[in-house]
Amino acid sequence: MYKFNVNIDRLIIDFIQKHIHNPFLDRIIPFITSLGNLGLIWIIICIVLIASKKYRKAGIIAIYSLIITTVLGEFLLKNLVARQRPFINIPNINLLINEPTSYSFPSGHTGSSFAAAFTFIKMIDNKILVIPLVLLACGIAFSRLYLIVHYPTDILGGIILGLISSLLASKYFVFREKNKGLNL
Repeated sequence: MYKFNVNIDRLIIDFIQKHIHNPFLDRIIPFITSLGNLGLIWIIICIVLIASKKYRKAGIIAIYSLIITTVLGEFLLKNLVARQRPFINIPNINLLINEPTSYSFPSGHTGSSFAAAFTFIKMIDNKILVIPLVLLACGIAFSRLYLIVHYPTDILGGIILGLISSLLASKYFVFREKNKGLNL
């Protein structure tokens, strides 16, 4: 099964490099990926939401989900799995960004993007607001493949981690609100 996943990962990366990679995207994709650096774009969006009374709860839960994603992904899973990044295993790669120094699985950019996106989907009923945020999350995830700094299974792992983090953050928020005033 592992060898099958590795072959699928490699086929998808090769497809992107042969059929999607182009000079125009080479200029745009590094910018898109930089939006996800340290989850900064999502933190800024959460702060804006928290400043709005209508979307405050969504912003708070999204911040919780970002924290959970970081702890589980960056500190736990990456070090447990210790997967090398694809550009290390694929010869003659010219990276368009600085080499990431952490391990590959799961994608932190994708995890944080989808932790926020899943929270916004669940908490905000304004499609005009949510759809661009979901598209941004997808763009950041795709950028990691395009730049050959993650395998597709790293992206899938990040999406799953984001979903789990969003669900845990929601549960924690409800628990905290229910138990406000109690000395726990």
